[in-house]
Amino acid sequence: MTDLIEVQGYADLARDSNSNAIVNTNFAAYEAAIRRSKITKKKNDDLRDAIRDINILKNEMKEIRSLLLKMVENTNGKS
Repeated sequence: MTDLIEVQGYADLARDSNSNAIVNTNFAAYEAAIRRSKITKKKNDDLRDAIRDINILKNEMKEIRSLLLKMVENTNGKS
């Protein structure tokens, strides 16, 4: 296990004596950051899914409109 040396003026930071890296020792803050990251990812995924659904609906509406226009043309041509 590595030895951690407290960083002056920062209660949640320590220096790893082997690698000289600064380490955040506040596990609760780390967990909160991970939670925020997961929530943000889920929101982005939900938005992406909604956009995909909207685009599918737009394409289907274009197809329906095209079919209706063909039906009107056929009806007008037979009159």
